[in-house]
Order: sequence, then structure tokens, then C-alpha cells
Amino acid sequence: MYNKKMFINGEWIQPHNDRTRDIINPFNQEVIATAAEGDKATAQEAINAARIAFDNGDWRNNSATERGKLIFKVAAFIERDKEELAELETLDTGKTIAESRADMDDIAGVFRYYAGLVDKDGGEVIESPIPNSSSKIVYEPVGVCAQITPWNYPLLQASWKIAPALAAGNTVVLKPSEITPLTTIKVTELIEEAGIPNGVFNLVLGAGDTVGQELVDNKMVDLVSFTGGIHTGKKIMKAAADSMKNIALELGGKNPNIVFADADLETALDQALNAAYFHAGQVCSAGSRLIVEEKIHDSFVSQLAERVKKIKLGNGFDETTQSGPMISAEHREKVESLVAIGKQEGANLLVGGERPVSPELQNGFFYKPTIFTDCTTDMEIVQEEIFGPVLTVESFTTKDEAIQLANDSIYGLAGAVWTKDMLKANHVAAELQMGTVWINDFHPYFAQAPWGGYKQSGIGRELGKPGLEEYTEIKHIFLNTKPEPINWFK
Repeated sequence: MYNKKMFINGEWIQPHNDRTRDIINPFNQEVIATAAEGDKATAQEAINAARIAFDNGDWRNNSATERGKLIFKVAAFIERDKEELAELETLDTGKTIAESRADMDDIAGVFRYYAGLVDKDGGEVIESPIPNSSSKIVYEPVGVCAQITPWNYPLLQASWKIAPALAAGNTVVLKPSEITPLTTIKVTELIEEAGIPNGVFNLVLGAGDTVGQELVDNKMVDLVSFTGGIHTGKKIMKAAADSMKNIALELGGKNPNIVFADADLETALDQALNAAYFHAGQVCSAGSRLIVEEKIHDSFVSQLAERVKKIKLGNGFDETTQSGPMISAEHREKVESLVAIGKQEGANLLVGGERPVSPELQNGFFYKPTIFTDCTTDMEIVQEEIFGPVLTVESFTTKDEAIQLANDSIYGLAGAVWTKDMLKANHVAAELQMGTVWINDFHPYFAQAPWGGYKQSGIGRELGKPGLEEYTEIKHIFLNTKPEPINWFK
């Protein structure tokens, strides 16, 4: 049992209200930790600390190299404590331990990437058309950054925000999901150990409608970065407009996975499973829309269904487990309601669509991997981000039809195309209205490549150089080396 506090201005504290929240293991519903439950006053305290640290502290004025050295330390500590972090992530989310270990490698890589990137761009000198002058562009930190992270990849998503924000010289108040805070709390300990100055990084725990709302509303916050659902993202966008905050929003997707008949079908089939059912489909980039060329549709889907029936559900600490539980009873019920809607809409439930009956799974929030066929784009299950182990299947006969189907969505986060014809692949990739397109693969991401979406999948980018630029303001500095009167007004 873990008893976790919040971290504000360099101190571990309990909230003024002394409230706590039980943290549940979704595999068996056991209480694995008790975490402090902050409120509006706690959020204000953290914001005040971050504001003072930014305005009066040395962090933003330290050299990029100095900041980078401390962030490199965080990366090293994550690598050192990889197994502890991975175990906490699996306890908290139910995902397999193999997934959690891979996440920790990626997280350390993100911190290392931004630690190394931040001192590589000191601005630029631009040519001035005005005689006897110089002109340069510099990048400065935005200020106090409020960061709100989701429950599905708690520490991975936090790393995409924390590392570039600190590297750029900002101060941070981070609120993880109230149901999966454990690894974020642990990495806060590592940030403290690395010697990040007091007030520069602050951790608040609590619900979105209290703590999260204050982070968005408070006028001392300069930027809000949020990863989560589209409806909450829209509320944040409206609230941030009151004080014209900078915003960065990653709001999920309904991601198409297009398979042409000339693809390497064995690999495409295997990757279709990974795309849809990795982490029980609780992935913003999940390939939850399979769009298959008509001539191979029946054979491809039949083989896929047989593979889906064999997916082993279980305890994330069992090395033979292929997929863990859903995050909560409430979320499973949401998925079940959408499956019911799919049946009502006339989609054909081919596989799954129910809870497993195995006795060893009854205490967890498990749901069988599910396939719907005979789907069309006017169905809610095709348009709505289900965020669970549910795959919808559509078919097409021409390249243009495949593109039209894929783009028929309010989302535009990611998508994939499978074909051996590179001319066709590149044409489809160019036409897809998405922030990331994979050709003959699904799910790869890395620190060097920007991540974000078109349309209602969000605003801004994380990762890559654009992920650092989200946390900077651009300033133009003009120097007149030979000033003299204009005498316009005599």
C-alpha cells in the first residue's frame, strides 16, 4: 500500500482538506495506494509557487545547457528505476508488464531528447532591410504551464509535456489523472532528486472538475496542455479564451487502417491486431477502423477473427498475458453501451461483444476483444472514439473510395496504409487528413517526430522540435546601430 502526497514548492504536502482517494488495481479491484485529493485551494497554491519561481527565480535565465544537465539526470534516474516504474504502471493501469517496460524506455528517451535539443537553437539572426541595423529572433519560455494528463499512458504522456516545458525554461503545475497517478508521483521524486529548483515543478492531485478547472481558469497560468477526451478539450478551449492562454490539446482519434489487396497480408493481419487491441484498445492512436479492399475482405476478416479469439486476457504481471483489463467499471460500461448501439445500428457482431466468463477474470474490468463487420460511416460506432477493444470493419473497391472513407471523420490523429505499391501508398498518405500516417506499419512513434492531429483531434504538436516550440514565445529584437532623429514631427 502506497500513501502519496502532492509536491508544491519543493515540499511534499497533504491538501488543506485532508481528503484522500483510493487507487484501484483494475485487474482485481484491490486498493494499491491512497493518494491525496487536492482542491481549488491546493491548485492555487501550486500555481502561486510556479508563478513566483518563474518571475523571480533563476530557472528561466539559466543557460539551456544548465537546464539540460538536470533533465539528463532525470532520464538517468528513470533508467535506474525502470523496473519499479514499470511495476507501478502495470499496477495502476492493468497493462502488461512488457508494455510498461517499453514505456519506461521511451520515457527516458523523451527526457534525454529534450535535454539534448534545447541548447541547439539559440535563435537566429535575420537580414534587416534597414541600413545600420541588426535583427534577431529569440525563443523565450511561455511562463507557468498547467499540464493535465490522461489515465491510459500516465507517465508517457506526462513526459511529452514535462521534458520540453522544463527544457525551455518554464515552470510547471502538473495534474495527472486522479485514477492513475502513481508513476507521475514517482517521477516527481526523481525530478526532486535531480535538483530541479523549488517551485519549478509542482504536482497536484485531484479531480478534473476542481483541480483541473482551476488550472484552466487561473489567470496566472500562461499555457494549458491537455491530453484527453474531445468534450473536455472543448471546455478547456472555451475557458482558456477568457484570459487568452496558449493551449495545446491532444484529443484522440478514430484512426483508419487501410489494407489494399496487394499488401503483405500476413504482416498487415498481425499489425491489425496490434493496432486495435494493444492495451485493450485504450490508445488514442488505436487502429479501431479497419478498411479492407473488397476482394480480400472475407478472407482477411475471417483470419483476423480467428486470431482475435485467441488473445489471452489476464494479469499484466503474467508474462503470457497479451491484453489486460479496461481501466474502470465505468469505462467498461461506456464501451458496452457503444457495442449495444452498434448492434442496434445493424452492424454484424462477429467476435466478442461481452465480458469473459473465466473465473480468474471476474474481479477485473475485462471485456472480450470485439469485431463488428458490415459497418458504414454513418454509424456511431464508426464515428465515436470507443477507446476499448472494439474494431469496426468497412470495405472499399477503389483507392479514392478508401481515402474518402478514411477521411470521413471529425478526427484526424493518425492512420495507416498497407500496400506494396509505393506510388499508391504515397498518394494515399498525401490525401489522408491526419497528423501521422504510417505506411506498412502501425503505432510507431519516437521523440524526434512530432505528434498531434488535424481537425478535432486537437491543436498543436507534442514531440520533436515542434513539441519544444509549443513551450516558447517568439520574440523579434531589432537594434538600430546608428540612431538619429527622423524629424517627422517638427
